Amino acid sequence: MNASAPLDHLQAFRNGVYHCFDHRSDALFNLFDAITVAGLVPSFAHLSLQGPFERGHGSLYAALTQGTLGAERVRALVGTTLNDDYPLVFAIDTSTWVRNDAETSPQRGYFYHPSRHSAGKPVVAGWSYSWVAQLGPVSSSWTAPLDVRRVAPGRTVHEIADEQVQHVMNLLPAGGASPLFVFDGGYDPVRLAKLKDADRVSVLVRVRRNRRFFFDATTRPGSQGGRPRIHGAKFLCADQTTWPAPHLEHLETTEQYGTVHVRAWTGLHVKTTQDTRPGSRHFKPTYSGTVLLLEVAKLPRETRQPQAFWLWWRGPGVPDLAMLWRAYTRRFDLEHTFRFCKQTLNWETPRLRHPEQADRWTLLVLLAFTQLRLAQPVVTDARLPWQRPQERGRLTPSRVRQGFIQLLVPLGSPACAPKPSGRSPGRPKGKCSGRAPRFPALKKTA
Repeated sequence: MNASAPLDHLQAFRNGVYHCFDHRSDALFNLFDAITVAGLVPSFAHLSLQGPFERGHGSLYAALTQGTLGAERVRALVGTTLNDDYPLVFAIDTSTWVRNDAETSPQRGYFYHPSRHSAGKPVVAGWSYSWVAQLGPVSSSWTAPLDVRRVAPGRTVHEIADEQVQHVMNLLPAGGASPLFVFDGGYDPVRLAKLKDADRVSVLVRVRRNRRFFFDATTRPGSQGGRPRIHGAKFLCADQTTWPAPHLEHLETTEQYGTVHVRAWTGLHVKTTQDTRPGSRHFKPTYSGTVLLLEVAKLPRETRQPQAFWLWWRGPGVPDLAMLWRAYTRRFDLEHTFRFCKQTLNWETPRLRHPEQADRWTLLVLLAFTQLRLAQPVVTDARLPWQRPQERGRLTPSRVRQGFIQLLVPLGSPACAPKPSGRSPGRPKGKCSGRAPRFPALKKTA
């Protein structure tokens, strides 16, 4: 491959980003570059001090309050960066932008947070965003995020996941291999089985250790008739006496996890009370799948004892156990992406009031991370004196960000130079904006 091809691809991506912006396009593009090179800053205003941002701090705020961009154009542009060298394995998960005390911000909800608690419970008020990312062939700090959408009040994570699955399917060529979508706990297997593209995709989701399943019924009604049975024998994850001999089994030894043992039982479904048709005399639909038990001898970081994981798979064909357990362990790479976006790309730094501004800022963060991913093959390592050298093409996201500023001169910027307009007159004397309206955080039950 031509050595300049990655640089040309990056240049074309930057031009495409500029054409995704409508109003305040130059300020938005300068902000896009400032996000990429700044690193963690004390406040949102400090981004205006970065070299790529050629305007004053007033344009920084105006870019998010008055600027507009095409969300669908952004998603289509990021979709063109789908990595053909990666397997068709995608992870979908949510991350919460904490806004506990932002009483003037509407459309906040209560969402789960792994580290922050409120009244002793891991629940915070804020905005929740669902991310979908392509996972690499091995565990790494790199993923390829393709889309991010806010979970608005009144909607569920399953509805957003359905839209993101359809978005990824539109990016893939027709008639290709079936992609695999990996979910963590918090997603319901029955609702995932009702995806619009459920017949064309495979789904792998973690379930609780006390989950109860049922085998498909095999007995027929007797000579006296009666309704046929729906549920067969019970399968209790917490009761080993209910486990028959596994239908599929996989055993291997790895350096990271030691001995890996995967057992699978096919033809299992959960009992559900959800029925789309009114009335109680209709048969409630069941969705059969495969239950997997994943056990490892050790963890890469031996900080705690390894625990068994229960997974539920549903898709066309026969499950490949060797691929499925690796796909689930690579799902944790998306957590590295969340941490990098929050701690390095300043995803949660701005104190924005309106959710539309937060959506605009989140799409800019998505574009900035994609730009770093495209720059990985061409960035030269600009390490600090106490950092170990890394080879080109194998740099981590943080090291790519450190060296990305060297590429801005040869790449250039499609944004126009700022035009001095004098000093802003500011707020007229004696004028008061008044008290901002307050909005309570919404509960799903309300």
